[in-house]
Amino acid sequence: MEGQRFAEPTCMAKVDLLFISDAHLGSGADSRQRERELCDLLYRLEPTTRVLYLLGDMFDFWFSYRHVVPRGHTRLLGTLAALADRGTELHYFIGNHDMWLFDYLQTEVGATMHDDPELMVYDGRCFLIGHGDGLGHLDKKFDFVRRVFRNRFNQRLFAVLPPAWTFPIAQRWSDSNKDKHDHEDCYRYLGDEREGIVIYCKERLRTEQIDYCIFGHRHTPLVHSLSESCTYVNTGDWLRNRSYAIYSMEEHRLQLHNEI
Repeated sequence: MEGQRFAEPTCMAKVDLLFISDAHLGSGADSRQRERELCDLLYRLEPTTRVLYLLGDMFDFWFSYRHVVPRGHTRLLGTLAALADRGTELHYFIGNHDMWLFDYLQTEVGATMHDDPELMVYDGRCFLIGHGDGLGHLDKKFDFVRRVFRNRFNQRLFAVLPPAWTFPIAQRWSDSNKDKHDHEDCYRYLGDEREGIVIYCKERLRTEQIDYCIFGHRHTPLVHSLSESCTYVNTGDWLRNRSYAIYSMEEHRLQLHNEI
């Protein structure tokens, strides 16, 4: 394991691809400050950012009713709309806290929504990109609950209930996810055999040529070699680490950065 490896912000190269995950806005007393800092970063890097990848759990909870929008997050939503209007390509990978976003960001700001990891090609390199929850199938109970909550029929049933009922249910789901992270000793690398994302990526590498595997979810900023030609990068989180990853086509490399 190569561990955390942050580049100096003052030496930042031109940003072509920007990857951020796990801001969990709406959670914690500092949520609004985290949101301001995130928006500041997005505006600061905007001049060279071609594609922005939000790798899930940017919101601690979201359920897209047809006529009801969750309170808050107006700064980030406005920033994303402004970036999209000025030509930045936006991609959002659904996480385990915001799996009920549905098409809201697609409709309102033009983001491309993704439910599962996707292969993208830039600069002649292949990127496997996703959030990271449920990969590796190490937790059967979590896999079952995740399938229940992602089932379209169950989601339609959930939408029939009034927000006064559904939000407390969703909050308990969010709290259980936080407890699961704490139980897994989040914020440190557990080794290849206990990291579901790594297990999943290595399985893909058996049949596919991939240069970078980029995920969030684990809240652990990490650069880790999976093979001679493939590197796993975890963006960490914007919750505690204020970390993110950038790819520069000018330098042909991916780097981790943080704002702390």
